[in-house]
Amino acid sequence: MSARADLLALTEDALVSLTNRGLYKRAAKEVAAGTGPAVATEGDVVRGTFPDGVGCALPPGGLEAAECSCGASGACRHVVAVVLAYQASDASSASPDSDSGAAQAWSPGDFADADVEALLGKRSMASARRRLAAGYLARVHVATAEEPVPWVELPNCSVRFLVPRDLAYARSDARDDKDAIALAVWAWRTWAERAGEVGDRHFAVGGAGSAADGDTAPSEEAQTVASSDPLSSAVELAADIFLTGVANLAAGFTPRLARVRRDLDAADLRWPLLAADDLADQLAAHAERAARHRPELVADLLAELVARSRAATSAKGQPRSRVLGTDEAAEVALRRLRLTALGCRVQPVGDDVRVLVFLADPAAGVVLTLDNRCPGRPTGAGLADRRLAGSTVGVLAGGNVVTETAHRRADRRLRLAVNRVARTTVSQSGGAWDHLPPALLARDLDALAAEFDRLPPRLIRPRVDAEDVRVVEIAEVTDLGYHPGSQRLTATLHGTTAGTAHLVAEHRAVAPAALDALAEALTRTPRYISATIRRGRGGLILTPIAVVSEGKVIVPDLAAGDGTEDLTAATTPRPDPLTEAIDSALSLLAETTHRGAGHLPPTFPARLEAAAHTLTTVGLTRSAQDLRNLSETLGPDPGRGAFDAWADAAIRLITTAECR
Repeated sequence: MSARADLLALTEDALVSLTNRGLYKRAAKEVAAGTGPAVATEGDVVRGTFPDGVGCALPPGGLEAAECSCGASGACRHVVAVVLAYQASDASSASPDSDSGAAQAWSPGDFADADVEALLGKRSMASARRRLAAGYLARVHVATAEEPVPWVELPNCSVRFLVPRDLAYARSDARDDKDAIALAVWAWRTWAERAGEVGDRHFAVGGAGSAADGDTAPSEEAQTVASSDPLSSAVELAADIFLTGVANLAAGFTPRLARVRRDLDAADLRWPLLAADDLADQLAAHAERAARHRPELVADLLAELVARSRAATSAKGQPRSRVLGTDEAAEVALRRLRLTALGCRVQPVGDDVRVLVFLADPAAGVVLTLDNRCPGRPTGAGLADRRLAGSTVGVLAGGNVVTETAHRRADRRLRLAVNRVARTTVSQSGGAWDHLPPALLARDLDALAAEFDRLPPRLIRPRVDAEDVRVVEIAEVTDLGYHPGSQRLTATLHGTTAGTAHLVAEHRAVAPAALDALAEALTRTPRYISATIRRGRGGLILTPIAVVSEGKVIVPDLAAGDGTEDLTAATTPRPDPLTEAIDSALSLLAETTHRGAGHLPPTFPARLEAAAHTLTTVGLTRSAQDLRNLSETLGPDPGRGAFDAWADAAIRLITTAECR
């Protein structure tokens, strides 16, 4: 085995990650042209001498330990050139004894704490131990043939172990990565102990009462605290909405909702807070008689608050921090990022418009978001010309982004700082999304459906803007059509490997020409589509963000026009009995929250019984019993028991519809 197996194990991707692609290309060109360094070894030190007299020494301890006479700070092209020249000159780099193929035969959890502390220093190690004591979430990605480097996904950064058994080459995309490296090593150890239980899902590491000791039920003291926390206040508020009814809420209810949102924010309960924010928007929309108000969404939000409260106090299942979003609140400054834009979505927020740009980070295998508020209500092409991140929204939403100023939050939102030294550049993209990793690019829709089947129920999953965003490679589009009554465009997408998915796009006043642009793009042999994806109604349902067709990235929400183009009408299929039964029951539950349990007509129990009978005939006996339990609690003066029975029925039916 070579004295410097670490240098022989450095792949092109690893060298680019440790330096940057520009340095790598220049160094590789010099070595290939024969103008690179002459290399020699002195013990464990590899030395390179360049034709112009520059000398470079690479002792053990990673590229950061390299010394070069060129005077550049950090790793330079000379360092990269010495590595490449050493690899080219060492015949053992291609021998069977090389460690280059042993990526899957070792575990980052094997690093001892003493090794980690020697690398990080006592102060950083102490800081990392405090994070461990507080608890955090992680997800382990084992090495594969396609991705030979094992890595760990942490709440707001990722850590890759680029060289087997050498901690000096652990690399985080956070600028200050010392704590992250220790957290990644501990996460790997925890995963090794519980791999059969957690698989490839997120899991809790450290912390008191985390999922690592999930067999222990919450203490009586913890239950008492939980019953008096802001989340309980939010559930009480949801119960009062149910009993009173959205249609009967008085103006004095608004300050109470504002207090609940403030308390959730102060307690850093991010996901319940976002649900409460959406609830406030729905109530405001009803008061304004706005079209965006939907009774079904109100019922969904009330059920979500209850579901998160119950899951957070359960001794089993998801870690509490993952259910409530309490894991990481601080931002993390990232190193240079190369991002691929996947389009954007335009959303009305009060009197303004929110532009949410989706950016794929291929190295981390996640989608990040960058948002901006535009005053007034600009639409379509008017938004495309607005400035964002030193470019325009139109270019940014379909381009390639390189930034050195990014800060990432735990909810995967980016903030780009203003910096005179570091910068953000945006270039046009032709939609070459084939470089995206399998975690983001789906070719087999059956496999993607199975992946979503393994996820926890939507009501308790993290409310991350882009957690459910994927890119789908399309083989064919069929059944494309427009439904005038619901103002929806639908289509069936066929994956290039296997499987189908149902595309649904609804007309929105804030993006009037979106359906026109989408319909046109889908008729021009599209290759890729980016979309938010959910499981429901018998398969995958995609809400499109952007389409790649004929070498162009088409972002429907930014399309010019007024939405008056004629679209081909769709043939509306008759819903199957199971879907009809679920939809009918959910509609009744939504009507309950809209009218109020104390204001229901005398015929309502009979309607519940009819819905329960229908559910029984299609085999959903548990859901049917939930409706009957609810019916028994209703009366002239229903109380909290009626709300609990309603929540039981709503949570079960919403989750059933998701798994349909």
